[in-house]
Amino acid sequence: PEAGAAFPRAAQLQLQLQSKHDAATNFVDAGNAFKKADPQEAVTCLLRAIEIYTDMGRFTIAAKHHIAIAEIYESDLLDIEKAVAHYEQAADYYRGEESTSSANKCLLKVAAYAAQLEQFPRAIDIYEQVGSVAMDSPLLKYSAKEHFFRAALCHFCVDMLNAK
Repeated sequence: PEAGAAFPRAAQLQLQLQSKHDAATNFVDAGNAFKKADPQEAVTCLLRAIEIYTDMGRFTIAAKHHIAIAEIYESDLLDIEKAVAHYEQAADYYRGEESTSSANKCLLKVAAYAAQLEQFPRAIDIYEQVGSVAMDSPLLKYSAKEHFFRAALCHFCVDMLNAK
């Protein structure tokens, strides 16, 4: 905890010195230090880092930290809705940076949780969207079948008429 507390103080000093990148790095280090002892504080620190990175236009790095937050919500804080929100935000940032495969990876997590939470129309949309993108790529076309299959399973869950 003491090490974790030192990093945000260092980050504040870096911000006063107008050194945004170093401040963001210190907030990330604080988040990593707090991860096991105080997951909520880790999330707070990572959110501060994300704020700085987005101000700097570093959306890929911000997306990576949104994934880290989502994983904390998944495993430590057990709040799936917040995990899903952070995966969606990461996907948006990755899409904005033309990193389609990273965006799809996040979206597939969102779809899986949407299906678990019985939000089937949302899961269907995502699986079909990712499947369509996969169809256009020679490397990914073989995975498209799995995405469309998952969408079909969700259709079955909605009702039998949808599936026909």
